[in-house]
Amino acid sequence: MHRIYLEQGRKRVFACSLDWPGWCRVDKTDKLAIARLVDYTDRYRIIADRAGVVFDPGEPTVVETVDGGATTDFGAPEKQPPADLEPVPKELAERDVKLMRAAWEVFDEAVAASPEELRKGPRGGGRDRTKMVAHVTEAERNYARNVGVRHRPYKSQADRDAMREELARVYEKEGEFKWAPRYAVRRVVWHVIDHLWEMEDRRE
Repeated sequence: MHRIYLEQGRKRVFACSLDWPGWCRVDKTDKLAIARLVDYTDRYRIIADRAGVVFDPGEPTVVETVDGGATTDFGAPEKQPPADLEPVPKELAERDVKLMRAAWEVFDEAVAASPEELRKGPRGGGRDRTKMVAHVTEAERNYARNVGVRHRPYKSQADRDAMREELARVYEKEGEFKWAPRYAVRRVVWHVIDHLWEMEDRRE
């Protein structure tokens, strides 16, 4: 069984995997969001394969539903599912971090393979490559604050990598933070691969 949860806003619904951090898709209704999540199975498989994790999710089954808010309707998940507040076994934590590192690697490779100017959306919008990378890394730096990882704006890739190494140790951190470690990983990976897939789609 592939456990998923729904984050339901007034205008949009996210269908997110509880078992596979970052595998999360949005649409207008529960049914459409779940269908879109399934449509991205093979694309998420690339992340799992890079992490060296066996990927056989099975049929999606909704096991939790949370109420979304304005951020949900804007197009980003914002609520922690109750399951993320439960203790995480060591092996599962290690697997989550492998998936996060894999998402970073695949994203960086997509950046290297993409032109600076990406195809615009139907209304002429969308960031080009450099601005998208800056958006992803800055958002990640802000996300990290929710688990006590604080870094100043990056001046180099080494600065970014140092923050990521600290973030990869999120399950080792002690204390109470705004985000549970598993939700932090889920949110970071979602944002990375959401823009990874956008970049891939817009360079074609």
